[in-house]
Amino acid sequence: MLWVVLYVQLVVQVLSEAPLAPPQNVSVDKWLLTWTPTTQEKDVTYTVQYRSFDSSEWKDIPACTQISRDSCDVASAKANGKFGCVRLRVRAERRLLTSSPAEACSRHGDACTPEVSLTARPGSLTVHLYRNHGLAQEYGNHALHRVYYGKEGESLEQNLEDTSSSVSLHELQKGQRYCTKVQYIFFSTPVGLPSCTQCELIPRTDPKQTEVIVAVLAVLFLVTLIPVIGYFLICQRGRIKQWLRPYEISIDFILEPFPEQYSPISTSSPSEEHCDVITCITPEGFRP
Repeated sequence: MLWVVLYVQLVVQVLSEAPLAPPQNVSVDKWLLTWTPTTQEKDVTYTVQYRSFDSSEWKDIPACTQISRDSCDVASAKANGKFGCVRLRVRAERRLLTSSPAEACSRHGDACTPEVSLTARPGSLTVHLYRNHGLAQEYGNHALHRVYYGKEGESLEQNLEDTSSSVSLHELQKGQRYCTKVQYIFFSTPVGLPSCTQCELIPRTDPKQTEVIVAVLAVLFLVTLIPVIGYFLICQRGRIKQWLRPYEISIDFILEPFPEQYSPISTSSPSEEHCDVITCITPEGFRP
């Protein structure tokens, strides 16, 4: 009877606790899976699972089961997936409580994850993709990209487009941020990890168009300014000299001799003091 009472108390305690939030920012970099815990409680553990695209079952990775850290090496799961590609997810656990699983994304493109870049223009967003990936080379048009997109903060699962190459998304709201992620699909079944979500602001004006306008205005300014400067230098030369005349220094004033009454040496007055003349003696043999 005691164990029944303890079990009932445990069940009541678990039911009274708040549900566990799933881990955040779950991503893979070189087969190292990392995530951000949503709670600092010490009794919370994490379990990582994998799934191959040809299977509907999620399986635990033994080395990443009920661990307390926020990262795990998942390279061992690669060998269990077809084409070497698997999907990964992680969930939080505390006693009998389990959070909903959070699926991982890949930070870099590789054989199992598309390489993606974005270009935003007024009203549109271009998702640049690369056709020469391993799945396409082996299976042709049966291997495609699935592009998920939507406004920032909204679910990306609501809007998707399957394509074999780069795609442009049109009729987007200007001044709004849009996000996208891309995943390989094989016969409409997701393969491997999706790319991590990337977001871009849809501009109201085209930056290249703005650069062209600025360049044209600069050229027009120079074309207008040069003739004006030439006109003043050629046709208004005399007037420019008149404007600058108050600032000129007269060379004649500098070279003008002192008046006679201010001369420091004068020999015309007999009353002035006479000075002895010192004769310069030149040594013999010296010639200047």
